[in-house]
Amino acid sequence: MHALLRLSSIIDRAIEKIGGILNWIVILTIAVGFYNVVARYIGRFIGLKLSSNGLIELQWYLFSIIFCLGFAYILKHGANVRVDFLYANWSEKQRSLVDFIGTILFLIPFCAIGIWATFNPILLSWGLLPDGTWGTWEVSSDADGLPRAPIKTMILVAFLLLLLQSISQAIKYFAILMGYTQVAQVVEAETEKNLPIE
Repeated sequence: MHALLRLSSIIDRAIEKIGGILNWIVILTIAVGFYNVVARYIGRFIGLKLSSNGLIELQWYLFSIIFCLGFAYILKHGANVRVDFLYANWSEKQRSLVDFIGTILFLIPFCAIGIWATFNPILLSWGLLPDGTWGTWEVSSDADGLPRAPIKTMILVAFLLLLLQSISQAIKYFAILMGYTQVAQVVEAETEKNLPIE
């Protein structure tokens, strides 16, 4: 069980680091959006085009990255929406049992199906042709638009990260069900502090 909890801690730390990176991407998204708005109005006033479709697309690309990479972070912190009028009053073991069953039966298979369903379309976006050779990337149909392949790849990355965090959560739920409540809490605490587990 300790080896599984160590694996859970490694996954949790990686997701925490991604969450930290997302904070900076949020700031970058706001900066790009602010520039796009200001440039549009100043450009109209002085008669110059100061923004482009590429910058506008970059703004929603950054927002999409926040959205996709945030799934695993939200799951780790339990910030997802719950209908908890019953759940909130249950014991820790009861909640862990429900969460464990839901994760094993629904969330992990959902992630696996998502990975399977998005893999080939993403390869096609990168330029994989039906004969197995590689062509050009899928590019935005807008003038000065950005390539679509990198942002579509974020869908696959989102499912992979969510799958990893689902496995981590399942380990912690299982630990609580097996009576390792204190160990599971230590994993959470150590992950928050980014300290090694002894």
